[in-house]
Amino acid sequence: MKAMILAAGKGTRVRPITHTIPKPMIPILQKPVMEFLLEVLRQHGFDEIVVNVSHLAEEIESYFRDGQRFGVHIAYSFEGRIVEGELVGEALGSAGGLRKIQDFYPFFDDTFVVLCGDALIDLDLSAAIKWHREKGAIARW
Repeated sequence: MKAMILAAGKGTRVRPITHTIPKPMIPILQKPVMEFLLEVLRQHGFDEIVVNVSHLAEEIESYFRDGQRFGVHIAYSFEGRIVEGELVGEALGSAGGLRKIQDFYPFFDDTFVVLCGDALIDLDLSAAIKWHREKGAIARW
């Protein structure tokens, strides 16, 4: 199954920490908060994950790489542009991140979940997906 993790924001509410660490990489119990999300996703059968990145994107990408050591496959969608040979992040917002991958990745051909990369959750994703499918829902929060 597929999931998207939103990790492109600047984390302005937790500055100055996020001047050097992207919010999804802030450690809790000696590991980045986003790593907990990957564990939950994997436990519930989600193995194809797209992460949108922008602010300090290289920190996230260099830690998680292709996701293999976490038991998942990770692809990245960079939000920004190149200015004088440098990557400059310009986050598109939650809906903008989804819209961007809709055009470039066959992601919306099946049920998927979207999670914020800076949140800890204990939601039973399997039960949520089951309920979603039983109801014939188009979207569910």
